[in-house]
Amino acid sequence: MPASEKQQVALVSLLASLGLAVSKLAAGLITGSLGILSEAIHSIIDFGATVVTLFAIRWSDQPPDAEHHYGHAKAESVAALIETGLLFLTTGWIVWEAMKRLATGETHVDVTWWAAVIIAASIIIDFNRSRALSRVAKKTSSEALEADALHFSSDMWSSVVVLFGLAAVWYGFPAADPLAALAVSFFVGLAGWRLGKRTLNTLLDTAPEGATGRIRDIISQVDGILTLRRLRLRPAGATLFVNIVVEVARTMPVDDMVTLKDTIHARVREAFPNADVTVAANPVALDDETVFQKVMLIAARRNLAIHHVTVQQIKGKLAVSFDLEVDGAMALVEAHETATKLENAIRRELGADVEVESHIEPQPERLLEGKEAAPEDGAAVTKALLQLAGKQKRLSGLHNIRIRQTDQGVFVHYHCIFAGGESIDDVHACVDQIENGLQEKFPAIRRVIAHAEPAGRARHR
Repeated sequence: MPASEKQQVALVSLLASLGLAVSKLAAGLITGSLGILSEAIHSIIDFGATVVTLFAIRWSDQPPDAEHHYGHAKAESVAALIETGLLFLTTGWIVWEAMKRLATGETHVDVTWWAAVIIAASIIIDFNRSRALSRVAKKTSSEALEADALHFSSDMWSSVVVLFGLAAVWYGFPAADPLAALAVSFFVGLAGWRLGKRTLNTLLDTAPEGATGRIRDIISQVDGILTLRRLRLRPAGATLFVNIVVEVARTMPVDDMVTLKDTIHARVREAFPNADVTVAANPVALDDETVFQKVMLIAARRNLAIHHVTVQQIKGKLAVSFDLEVDGAMALVEAHETATKLENAIRRELGADVEVESHIEPQPERLLEGKEAAPEDGAAVTKALLQLAGKQKRLSGLHNIRIRQTDQGVFVHYHCIFAGGESIDDVHACVDQIENGLQEKFPAIRRVIAHAEPAGRARHR
């Protein structure tokens, strides 16, 4: 709808320009009025400019393609720049002719009622089409239509001046006609200056006034951003292209990083609905990163699962060890090569003198087919579990006990309650003792998964 509306209002403007140009030119030639002739030439140039505008709008409405990634909206800016040049040419001719008539005294003008009617009619027409063009220009952010609206607004005021000049000539002041023409040149030149300034700002990718500061404020209110590395704005027609690069901690989880970029995108779009926003997040190292965080990050970047990361300080030298999980069917030579590459990457990050050692173990099955254990087996394991838990003074209760049978053995799941102030070391020691006791009594148990909860916050599921 906006594209067709733009073309429709430009076509109406084209027809109006043609009608006014022809009528003003006839009146100017017959009466000899420089004021009317200047208006006629102005309208002729407007007609040519409107033709350019119409073609520019049709071109700019085309979508982006393989060679024009940002679309064709700048075609309107080029059309507006052409109109600016035509306005200044008009101004130069009017000033030259007016000064020549004032200097020579050749200011004979035949004032007729119908010439005045033509100028008065042009004022009404210019007023109406300037409003129509301005309305659609604001609605569609069309620079070409805005240029046309500015043209016809200046035409209206310059026609008013010409009308007053004709009235003055009628009352015996022939010099009023070239003086009116000079006034017209002022309006035309002022319109050209304003239009040229705006057009050059667009062609030079000048950011809209206040947009940079507003987007910076939006970004500063998003949690997790360390710094705004780059912000680039590029207006093109109705679209404002926004390119944002921020820096975040490299330890930030990928999901959080995606959420952060989505948040920036949504907030900028909320402030600038016509914005085409691109957000990039560069992960950077922080001075306060721990060795543990660095090791986990290096492994995660290689899509490797590690656990039991231990960092020791031995006589001023770091020693890092960890368990590396690999496919149990992987050949030792391949698994060893994977571990070596990971160890070398850690040394590059932490320093060549760091001692790095990995323990390779098979990773658990991604998906185990299981079923609830037989009632008698489940009852026996549950009884033993409750007995072992009863010996742990820190543990105040069990619930949600589940016993499952899989191809790899029995899996025991339960929730246990501790005082909220207990340390994780003490809690882990308790559940380890329960696990060891269960596996000693039931060798078929493969794993015991204990979910510890603080008293008063237990979740019954």
